[in-house]
Amino acid sequence: MERLEIMGIFGSKEFPGTGSFPHGIHPPGNKFYSAGAQVEVITVPDKVVLPLLQHIGAPCEPVVKPRQTVACGEMVGEGQAFVSASLHTPVAGKVKKIGVVTLPNGRHLPAIEIKTEGEQQPCNELWEEMTSTDWSLSTIPDYSPDEIARLIHAAGIVGLGGAAFPTHVKVMPNDKRLIDSLLVNGCECEPYLTCDYRLMKEAPHAIVAGALLAGRAVSAKEIFICIEDNKPEAIEALELATRNTVVQVAVVRTKYPQGSEKQLVKAVLNLDVPLGGLPSDVGVALSNVGTMAAVARAVIKKGPLTHRIVSVTGGGIVTPKNIFTPIGISMGELIDFCGGLTEDAARIIAGGPMMGFAFSDLTTPVTKGTSGITILTHAETASGEETACVRCGRCVEACPMNLVPTRLAMAARYKNTALARQYNINACFECGSCTYVCPANIKLVQLIRTGKAQVAAAMKR
Repeated sequence: MERLEIMGIFGSKEFPGTGSFPHGIHPPGNKFYSAGAQVEVITVPDKVVLPLLQHIGAPCEPVVKPRQTVACGEMVGEGQAFVSASLHTPVAGKVKKIGVVTLPNGRHLPAIEIKTEGEQQPCNELWEEMTSTDWSLSTIPDYSPDEIARLIHAAGIVGLGGAAFPTHVKVMPNDKRLIDSLLVNGCECEPYLTCDYRLMKEAPHAIVAGALLAGRAVSAKEIFICIEDNKPEAIEALELATRNTVVQVAVVRTKYPQGSEKQLVKAVLNLDVPLGGLPSDVGVALSNVGTMAAVARAVIKKGPLTHRIVSVTGGGIVTPKNIFTPIGISMGELIDFCGGLTEDAARIIAGGPMMGFAFSDLTTPVTKGTSGITILTHAETASGEETACVRCGRCVEACPMNLVPTRLAMAARYKNTALARQYNINACFECGSCTYVCPANIKLVQLIRTGKAQVAAAMKR
């Protein structure tokens, strides 16, 4: 198999793939807003609101009652199903009520509200722990794969790249699906967002420790930390942190959606994940860099997942920042921490502009999957009116899954679920590349999302 050698100022690394994948697009990165912003730590909020479902899978069950006093890091919701993750409070305080919140994706979920009281664990202590170089790599062989998976499960860790799949399910030893390679995803191809970039630059040792632990859990023969070539400072930091370890840094080309799991498997390992399949079908496990840092803390420091980095960025925020923040804080508090909205702010998005969801309720809480808040201006959101499809085929050329977005969108518009299934609508992972390139301004990915909901409803009947 032909191997690609990435040469440059960061040394040389080899991997089987070409460093890229077919199709995809090159939208403006716009990472300059926050890429230079060192991670700041926000003060402990007056209250947190913790939705009982922050991941793919079954919701967790509350294990606290109103007026109960809880300590920092205490479990407040238990993930009892196999595909579920427990929930821990990032603050000490008193449980106020179990109400309902609406997340940016439109889901209404029960949530535990905790009013902050008593002595708190300062957020800056947690961040200093994360950025430390002391992660006891020599002790990693002392942990068995089962113990690593158990500690990850106990810490309530889910994928922090946005998909929020419970991590213990990914790393649990499985004799039927052997894993050869672990890919740690640091591509962060979504425009504007820089939380992963800052983590790789400021806390590379925690990422490497987590990668070694996760690789041991799945018995991977090789471990790659994958980074797009537009992040030279993060590449350099990880090259230094991986010295004298088995972890390799794989530099891939900057392209959207390079951070998607199937596309990353193709770019680095030259393997094709089958339609409707998972990377594990071809012997690969993937996880985000932030998830790996959380794994290191869960296993080595015995700390649950209670905080994460959130990018608050875009032309519509006064001072874009990357913020180390407790989960459950309101998004409005993060916006205030950045100086508030500019006069020309027009749209607030949870996540990035390609795959995120617009929302307007600033009391919406940060969840484990909140990688960023992108605030766009009127100029950044301006687009022409929708016209009829001109059958140019650009959406087909852009689709990284080789789908036909226009047919999927029209099937959704006319509620033809049989046609939508025929054209594999559920293979779409809603990257938004089709909408980005459409000259007729048709909201293809939004229609496809609607079509997937129609198919799901039809299958339940």
